[in-house]
Amino acid sequence: MKEWWSLGCGFVEVGTVTPRAQTANPGKIMDRDLKLQAMWNKMGFPSHGGEETFYNIASYAPYYRTPIFVNIGKNRHTPNESAVQDYLSLVDQFRPLADAYVVNISSPNTKGLRDLQSKAALTDLMGPIIDRVSHFEPTPVLVKLSPDLGEEILAETVLHCHSLGVNGFVLTNTTLSRPAGCHFPAEGGLSGAPLKHLSQRALNVAVQSLGKKRDGLLLVSAGGVLTPEDAFQRLQMGADLVQIYSALIFHGPQFFHDAARRYNDGNS
Repeated sequence: MKEWWSLGCGFVEVGTVTPRAQTANPGKIMDRDLKLQAMWNKMGFPSHGGEETFYNIASYAPYYRTPIFVNIGKNRHTPNESAVQDYLSLVDQFRPLADAYVVNISSPNTKGLRDLQSKAALTDLMGPIIDRVSHFEPTPVLVKLSPDLGEEILAETVLHCHSLGVNGFVLTNTTLSRPAGCHFPAEGGLSGAPLKHLSQRALNVAVQSLGKKRDGLLLVSAGGVLTPEDAFQRLQMGADLVQIYSALIFHGPQFFHDAARRYNDGNS
């Protein structure tokens, strides 16, 4: 994380962390398409597990310079009806370190995970998480949603999460859709330029559906942010924070400084 801060990050998201260590999905798990400016992955939450990740983050504690978001998920062999226990165990474990929790229920690379975005499943999952967090020093709880939800379902999901006490959203995860000419397999998530429109749409839907309820919520825009201009645009659209992934491949590690310079120029 010291290296991320040296590059100029305003915050760092760690994870997805699972309670128990697990390997990546079998076979090839990452690829890129330079022509499409697209990244593909089917990693499936490879993780050293909660305990090891906790100690890794704790070793940086004296050097914290920016917020650390801990992205939490269930182990792949944990059935959905028991998933809440995986998430609660991570909330308890990372309480001393997390500046925010990101509840990942939208990766396409863990079988059945996206089913947790249904209204009933969200109530069963997020209710206990919010209750657990509220018993201690308040820590923001964000939900990471899929870009593949239809606009109506996405709006309903955002409003339902708000009613449960969620503090914000990461919009969005990777997509299962594929543009013309894409050579990647049907399974796995796609990010980069092909995700831009879906991510922008999700941000617009969240801002519009929340209306005045938006006050006090944190909206993090992710997906298809490949240039400093893209990042600046997301802020103008209503995002509080902008997150990148593919831009590190297609723009390079100087992205953070370039984006900060663009933001300062735009507000001077």
